Amino acid sequence: MQHRAEAAGRQPTCWLNPLDDISVVYVDDALVVLDKPSGLLSVPGRGEDKQDCLSARVQQHYPDACVVHRLDMATSGLLIMARGAEVQRSLNRAFANRSVQKRYQAVVAGCISPPVSPSVAWSLIDLPIFLDWPQRPKRVIDVTRGQPSQTRWQVLSTDKEQQTSRVVLEPLTGRSHQLRVHMLALGHPILGDALYAPAAVAAQSHRLLLHATDLDLTHPISLKTMRFVSPAPF
Repeated sequence: MQHRAEAAGRQPTCWLNPLDDISVVYVDDALVVLDKPSGLLSVPGRGEDKQDCLSARVQQHYPDACVVHRLDMATSGLLIMARGAEVQRSLNRAFANRSVQKRYQAVVAGCISPPVSPSVAWSLIDLPIFLDWPQRPKRVIDVTRGQPSQTRWQVLSTDKEQQTSRVVLEPLTGRSHQLRVHMLALGHPILGDALYAPAAVAAQSHRLLLHATDLDLTHPISLKTMRFVSPAPF
């Protein structure tokens, strides 16, 4: 799989390092950028059988690596960890201030017609999300009790034979399962989503077809603009 890292004005140091089945896309004294495989937890879960996770594996190689954000277990793609508590606090602020931009690609059920005008290529999903306590960890749209949740999205392509669409998703907020719940609310669940999609849609892929492809941020030490790219593996 190809990865690309870019910085304003120059190409930053970037290489691939094996970490079992995890690619280390970029590493320096402040950051570790990783490509998480589908099926691996980002952080430990409850129970001894859920202790193997991305953060634990990374900390065996980089003991000062700290969690900043997460990807769902079924989601693959780019994830950043901070080297040390000070950088972690800085990146936490950047995520809270929405100054870190993340984009994903997904393949969803149904052929979605692209907009007529390129000037309105992006659409906005603005639907509050609430934890469905009786069926947790599932989330639901709840306009009364839900937390504000926004996702920008656009259609990349459609496959009429398979009756699917490839979309780009840009979460403006960071709710758990946000992209999966929002696409379900539009009537276009993500293929392979065993938690939210109807059985026939879930069965169309052996994995969730959701991948974090782009990560843009300001480096917490050098203050340079950095961009990391991981093409969707599906």
